[in-house]
Amino acid sequence: MDIADIAAHEFVEVESDTRLGKIRSIFEEDNPKGIVITSDGEYDGVVTQKQLLQSHLEDHTKASAIATSAPQIDREEGIRKVARMLVEADTKVAPVFEDDRLWGIITEDALLSAVLENLEALTVEQIHTEEIVTIPHDSRIGQAINRMREHGISRLPVVDDDGYLTGMVTTHDIVDFVTRNEQRLREGDRSGDTDRMLDIPVYDVTSSPVETIRAGDTVREAVERMLDNDYAGLVVTPEENDRLIAGIVTKTDVLRALTFTEEDHMDVQITNIDLLDTITRQDIRKAITEVSDKYQKMQVQHAHVRFQEHKEKLRGTPLIQCQIRMRTNHGQIAGTGEGYGAKNAFHVAIDKLERNVLELKGVVSDEEYRGQLMRKLGEL
Repeated sequence: MDIADIAAHEFVEVESDTRLGKIRSIFEEDNPKGIVITSDGEYDGVVTQKQLLQSHLEDHTKASAIATSAPQIDREEGIRKVARMLVEADTKVAPVFEDDRLWGIITEDALLSAVLENLEALTVEQIHTEEIVTIPHDSRIGQAINRMREHGISRLPVVDDDGYLTGMVTTHDIVDFVTRNEQRLREGDRSGDTDRMLDIPVYDVTSSPVETIRAGDTVREAVERMLDNDYAGLVVTPEENDRLIAGIVTKTDVLRALTFTEEDHMDVQITNIDLLDTITRQDIRKAITEVSDKYQKMQVQHAHVRFQEHKEKLRGTPLIQCQIRMRTNHGQIAGTGEGYGAKNAFHVAIDKLERNVLELKGVVSDEEYRGQLMRKLGEL
């Protein structure tokens, strides 16, 4: 199946000099997956709701200031490759071209709808993210925004004092709330008080109850639930208690699973690959392979490396956060680190990953020894 079979010809398109205030209104009224930005009729980039939330720019700023250059996809490209391109560019929408002419757009929802039948064989437990960022129920909206920016995420499960799930707050919830309040302040002929809005309790924008999925359910069930309810992700709960959090599964996790390969070399996927400086994809694959080889019984099915840029800089080099996650036959293993430049950040993260791999090696060895001992005791 080619992308042309599922790409959309109708999409929201605005000129690059459109004000961000207008962009925010479009997201509030039409809730598109993304907006295509053009300059004199030529493709210039895309803007997503997540970008709006993460920017500190005023309403009068032009759209071109935050437009990102999403990958330009050929209309005859295959689904697996396009899934990889969306994940690595960290975008939910991308333009589709035919002979250098903007032909349409492809969204993650269209991709997932096209492969639903193929997702029946996968379980949520096989692809979900175990390391999850939450926020206490008594936090403020400003704290939620900062946490989303820090971790590069668009949703936060809200938990009570005992760590039980009570709700969910998303970028869409916050943008919708802030936009409605700014309009009310303008209509009342008063200036907006941003600090006051950021200090509002997070439970004022929390959605509850939260849509959840069991770890043993199929990925198809999870995707159908996300598409039917227009959710970007679901909280994963263990079989024994639907108030506990075992992880989260997102549409991006599913797209990433579509890119898994059966090739001999390790499949390494990199999000925000444009942040790579003096380190290459080959360097990254080699380093991760060397770590996994330290434990021969561990089979690595997939590795995901995510780079996130912070505003802080040192002599012009930005502070980068690197997250490495390996999916293995012994579960998920992760390592996170920060440094100035992608290379330094990756080295810190890979050191942490190696320590976690060796720790797992020791735990498994202890379990094997315990099993052998119990068998011997049973023979006495």
